[in-house]
Amino acid sequence: MGQVRGGQVGRRERLAKPRPRAPVVIGTGLLVAMVMAQVLSGVRPEELRLTSVVVVLLAASAVAFLAARHGPARAAGAFGAVVAVGYAAEWVGVRTGVPFGEYDYTPVLWPQPGGVPVIVAVAWGGMGLAAHAVATAIVPGGGPPRVAVGALALTAWDLFLDPQMLRLGLWTWADPGPYRGVPVSNFLGWLAVSALVMVVIDAIVGRSAAAAAGGLVALYAVMAAMETLAFAAVFEPPDRLVAVAGGVAMGTFVVLAGRRRWPR
Repeated sequence: MGQVRGGQVGRRERLAKPRPRAPVVIGTGLLVAMVMAQVLSGVRPEELRLTSVVVVLLAASAVAFLAARHGPARAAGAFGAVVAVGYAAEWVGVRTGVPFGEYDYTPVLWPQPGGVPVIVAVAWGGMGLAAHAVATAIVPGGGPPRVAVGALALTAWDLFLDPQMLRLGLWTWADPGPYRGVPVSNFLGWLAVSALVMVVIDAIVGRSAAAAAGGLVALYAVMAAMETLAFAAVFEPPDRLVAVAGGVAMGTFVVLAGRRRWPR
């Protein structure tokens, strides 16, 4: 009995071992910098230039927060894998119209190896990690339900992303659709690719993680709030339809993740 109790105490001590704080501090600093860049993009005539800065800070913050829970090697591996998946999906997409529909990137974003801007793949990586953390908070047990929730959470972000990028002239659709020019096929494609992203992250960081990285959940929440505010009141002209659609979609996942992480 003494050996059993001793083993249980040792296991609890290992589980209670504090995680490295440096990645959390770094991730928080990068998140604050991202918010500042978002604010500057709304008040200065350099929105396009700062868009890439925001994406880089977003991705770096996401990797730092994931490193705090799973270590730098797994965090970098998960990010790199998602970037590869996102790039491959976009590379196939601009050539075949599958899975998003027929579209083309304008030459504004660069570099564009293979006709796909690198910064777009980086965005897949950063928000892919954040959406996975949200799904992990909502469905800690993993499996198909978590993959589905993560795919929906990541696709919810595109309710903001596509209208914003179209406003900036970063890509064009061959057949504009009903949602601010975005076709329905785009969102179906996002769901498919996002599901693959969730599977890939699970394979690298583990399918049965007990809890999500809180910093990544906060990152997702900050993006939801900033995008909602931007479309509602900052962009000229404002677009309250997108603000409501994206805000409700992403906000729902923020609320669900918050209830699971911080129960009353």
